[in-house]
Amino acid sequence: MTALLLLLGLTVPSQLSQPSPNVVLIISDDQAWTDYGFMGHSAIQTPNIDKLAEQSVVFRRGYVPTPLCRPSLTTLATGLYAHQSLITGNDPANTKENQAHAAKSGKAIRELLISNVDRNLTLPRALARHGYLTFQSGKWWEGSYQRGGFTHGMTRGYPQKGGRHGDDGLTIGRQGLNPISEFMDLAIASQKPFFLWYAPFLPHTPHDPPLRLLQKYQQAGRPKALAAYYAMCEWFDETCGQLLAQLEEKGVAENTLVIYVTDNGWIQHPNGGYAARSKRSPYEGGTRTPIMFRWPGKMKAEERPGLCSSIDIAPTILAAAGVAVPTNLPGLNLLPNLLEGTPVERSVIFGESFAHDIADIQDPTASLLYRWVIQDQMKLLLTYDGRTGRMKYPPKDRSPQLFDLKADPYEKVDLSSKHPELLQELSALIGDWYPARIR
Repeated sequence: MTALLLLLGLTVPSQLSQPSPNVVLIISDDQAWTDYGFMGHSAIQTPNIDKLAEQSVVFRRGYVPTPLCRPSLTTLATGLYAHQSLITGNDPANTKENQAHAAKSGKAIRELLISNVDRNLTLPRALARHGYLTFQSGKWWEGSYQRGGFTHGMTRGYPQKGGRHGDDGLTIGRQGLNPISEFMDLAIASQKPFFLWYAPFLPHTPHDPPLRLLQKYQQAGRPKALAAYYAMCEWFDETCGQLLAQLEEKGVAENTLVIYVTDNGWIQHPNGGYAARSKRSPYEGGTRTPIMFRWPGKMKAEERPGLCSSIDIAPTILAAAGVAVPTNLPGLNLLPNLLEGTPVERSVIFGESFAHDIADIQDPTASLLYRWVIQDQMKLLLTYDGRTGRMKYPPKDRSPQLFDLKADPYEKVDLSSKHPELLQELSALIGDWYPARIR
């Protein structure tokens, strides 16, 4: 069996001779990579996530390939880039192309988009086949929880009322964690390992934190919208603390792999809404997030200086669970490096951004706005003419942009004119990663 798994690309560490670990995936919703105590924010307090970071392998330079919630979550669920899953935006546009696809298939346009989840092996489906009980809570766009392969969950999903992106699941965190507690009790009583998808609607709008937290952050000169967002970040942190405490109270923390990531960034505009170069954008404010892994007694807590991408999370979870990693997954199985404390041999990661509304659900390039690559500290953005739909900040300048993230982490100085050879080299890397007919 071991030989077969090695042939399929799965490393089988000796530590995994023990029972399969539980896995808890915590997914923040619309939070900037800077907006944590441990990441150095001057006002926002996140004591529970800070403690988790102290206990984890932390990649401060973590990224999501696509900075919009639905495609970002789909990457976590499938281990695929958005252009591979064909789920590139939040909603399908009512275009002539999509109408034609729907007419040919006999399905509604939204149903046709969701059907992509049926043709891909999802993480919960793969784990369930391996004996796991799996639970969905929070954001979930791809129909019901059952359709995504979860054995248990909260979201009824499209075409049910309110089924666009989570319905009943969106109450988790905001209205307590009781459904999660009951699920863990069931899994423990069944003597089954469990996988928990915790993607609460936090700190996402509406920014309506408890009054006690809002008052904590209100002060002279600070706009109310900013104070409310800060309070939402702490409210989310409180729920993370409650979830981690449940693992301890139920006696399962030691054999539970906890993974933390954000779906996309968010820079709160002082007057409400989000600022440019955050959500939906390919800049650091949209794509960067801390990514952390905690497995007590298995992984040594430390900070890693290298790059990490959320595309790596699915194969790493599968490997930890003893499930063979499908060969079509483009991410890295980080498990051997995390267990052995060895560096991740990677200097390049990629990403892409699309319009909010999908112009052609069978052609990702129809809505393509950006592709990007980071090599060590250098980041290249390439811009395209995809149809923008409801894109709030459509790109106007189509010129390449090159940034030195070490010297210029907020991407203020475009170096593309000064480094033509590097521009050509990085452009070639993007073309090799995602060869496509670009409009």
